[in-house]
Amino acid sequence: MSKNLVIVESPAKAKTIEGYLGKDFVVKSSYGHVRDLPKDDMAIDIPNGFRPVYEVSPDKRQVISELKKLAKEAEEIWLATDDDREGEAISWHLKEALGLRDDTKRIVFHEITKKAIQNAIQSPRQIDIDLVNAQQARRVLDRLVGFELSPVLWRKIKSGSSMALSAGRVQSVAVRLIVEREREIDSHNTKSSYKVTAQFIVDGGKVLNAELPKNFATLDEARAFLDKCRDAIFSIKNLETKPAKKSPAPPFTTSTLQQEASRKLSFSVSQTMTLAQKLYESGKISYMRTDSTNLSQEAIDKAKQTITSDFGERYVHTRQYKTKSESAQEAHEAIRPTDFSVKNAGGERNEQRLYDLIWKRAIASQMADAQLERTTATIGISTTPEELIAQGEVIKFDGFLKVYMESTDDEDEESKGMLPPLTIGQVLNLDQMKATQRFTRPAPRYTEASLVKKLEEMGIGRPSTYAPTISTIIKRQYVVKEDRPGKEREFKELTLKQGQIQEKTGKENYGSEKAKLFPTNMGLVVNDFLVEYFENIVDYKFTATVEKEFDEIASGKIGWQEMIKNFYGGFHQTVETVQGAALTGSKPGSRELGIDPRSGKKVSARLGKYGAYVQIGEATDEDKPQFANLKKDQLIESITLDEALDLFTLPREVGFFEDKPMVIGIGKFGPYVKHDDKYVSLTKEDDPYTVSAERAIELIQQKRAENISESIGEFEGKLITTGKGRYGPYIKFDDKYISLPRGESPAGLTLDRAIELILQKREAESNKYIKEFPENPSVKVVNGMYGPYIAVGKRNVKIPKDTDPASLTLEDCLKLAGDTGVEEKPKKATKAPAARSTTAKKTAVKKK
Repeated sequence: MSKNLVIVESPAKAKTIEGYLGKDFVVKSSYGHVRDLPKDDMAIDIPNGFRPVYEVSPDKRQVISELKKLAKEAEEIWLATDDDREGEAISWHLKEALGLRDDTKRIVFHEITKKAIQNAIQSPRQIDIDLVNAQQARRVLDRLVGFELSPVLWRKIKSGSSMALSAGRVQSVAVRLIVEREREIDSHNTKSSYKVTAQFIVDGGKVLNAELPKNFATLDEARAFLDKCRDAIFSIKNLETKPAKKSPAPPFTTSTLQQEASRKLSFSVSQTMTLAQKLYESGKISYMRTDSTNLSQEAIDKAKQTITSDFGERYVHTRQYKTKSESAQEAHEAIRPTDFSVKNAGGERNEQRLYDLIWKRAIASQMADAQLERTTATIGISTTPEELIAQGEVIKFDGFLKVYMESTDDEDEESKGMLPPLTIGQVLNLDQMKATQRFTRPAPRYTEASLVKKLEEMGIGRPSTYAPTISTIIKRQYVVKEDRPGKEREFKELTLKQGQIQEKTGKENYGSEKAKLFPTNMGLVVNDFLVEYFENIVDYKFTATVEKEFDEIASGKIGWQEMIKNFYGGFHQTVETVQGAALTGSKPGSRELGIDPRSGKKVSARLGKYGAYVQIGEATDEDKPQFANLKKDQLIESITLDEALDLFTLPREVGFFEDKPMVIGIGKFGPYVKHDDKYVSLTKEDDPYTVSAERAIELIQQKRAENISESIGEFEGKLITTGKGRYGPYIKFDDKYISLPRGESPAGLTLDRAIELILQKREAESNKYIKEFPENPSVKVVNGMYGPYIAVGKRNVKIPKDTDPASLTLEDCLKLAGDTGVEEKPKKATKAPAARSTTAKKTAVKKK
């Protein structure tokens, strides 16, 4: 057996490292964390200093058993988990679970290269208990908040929820940011103004674009300006040329990588981190969880060599960036390639795309500034003191731009082109001038990337927490990430051309969103509840302060138990107070909208077990209340009475097709059109409240065409079609579904085989009942999948082995079932369905 056992947390990492160490080393993986707090128990011993009670995860028991065996046989054990707090905690848990000595060797490295691994082996250290305690404090604090606060949400907001409510420090703050941005957008008062632009034709037919620095508030003011320009002479009043430069952005940290991968590659935060993890474990990049922009001198030297070789010496300008974040502690270097001479990372396409982004950013950070020349032309107007401005820039030396240009979240950013040759005093020929109505826009909704940027700016969370935070709030259905279509609006535009002013009204789309984060009704309600009753939990400064305290624990400045104690006292008292108090005002998640003009009953919007809905009437009314689900983009806090009443227009008849009505409704599987007792689903683009008869006919005909294309032939004058459903592939015939046997697929199914399966199904159904009793229909002798049995109502009763099922009488069946009173049975059987139906309806009502 090998003398040395090296333990890492990832099998991919283990495979890479093992290739760099000699035959005296064996490298094994723990497959992540091996111990944690149990899921179904708080597991925090509060009276004894908040001592956490860990357990080996059930799925890691075999791993621990194998590692224990290897550890006993090894002369030396090396713990080589990641170089951050979480990695340190994994090493500590491994030491505890495997019963290793306190002085077990701990090695760290920022990249998985042969040199880095061998250097680490030469300079081992012991487990840093301060880093472990910082991670432990985070885990304990989050467990206390989750286990004490979540039950309050269950009781006060939504009991019996289909999605368990939870509250966490960082996730609750992230939801608050998204909620507040949504409300900022809703309250935005759009104002319009008129922007003036002009196009001039200069020597050689080139176009010079210019604009007025100010906007006009009204159409009349814009018209008056254009009127003054009818007979004006336009000339170059001033030309100003200034040198400028652009400097490259620093190499990536975790958050800037997530942001740029979102902008340039359209990756989600979690996708970026998964790909980066693979690149790190295969030895292609340095450690990917970092808030440092620093590069080692060795990395800078290697970058310089590559730049000199690929682009020439004039493109080299080495820099050492200073990390802006005071709390930078997760690792000591920015994210960079381990070898700048390697352009191809191998692996799958998206790994290569991310590697290419990392390589370009890191290389560009050590390249020369781009040298620019910016020109501003001031254009005088003979008939008015206002002046037009034309701006342009030209790149004199591209520098780092040869490799990389950083993206931004600014949707209004425009690139400036080069101006045509101009001279002071030059008279310009006006081609046209426009005054176009423009509208103010609210702050943009958050993308995953811009949310990460905001959290980092506020000092909330750390590199290892951004991705799981966003994943959690989406998984908990507090937030949805989706595209939403824009709306259409009119705008006015005046055009001055050849001395004539023309006015036209155009149309434009606005407000379309792509991959943006929207709060759900649940997110809004939970956020408001926390803001009102647990202000500290969602307070931005408090959350940032807690992060700083974790940093102080990591550096050994404060004790973790004291930090938890200072937080817990006030928090626990607030939990107990809110838990026992009756909430003032209306129930969280409910809002009265007004009175239904037809029935005179109250209309309200509420949050229920299966989401948000509107209700006409009360449970105490003589007639049962009516319910309708909100559309996905409707919110309880902003829906109007008219919008709520519109939701009750379904089902609605939109017309006739082939002398049969077409009815639009919303069912268990979404919106549909019903025709000839058949249902056709509407597409995502179809609004069930506005879909027309023409569109309904189109959908019906499309479905028919699909059925014909999916059919494999006819039997008894009816189509046989194939498909794949929830339970696997099937054939459909005469509105009945028949599952295909295992190993058979629709692609290889012949018409003869399909008919064979249909006939088999018929035979099986005809032989399903061995014996029935007309005098008591609830009792049957059934030929089941696992043998004959007696069905008495909903109960199944075994038949003794030595009994012939066909010989059983009704009396025999009831005796075996332990029932008597043959005459009473039919009465119970008759009443039962009615009772069940009533219960089902009540249950359906309560679902709201």
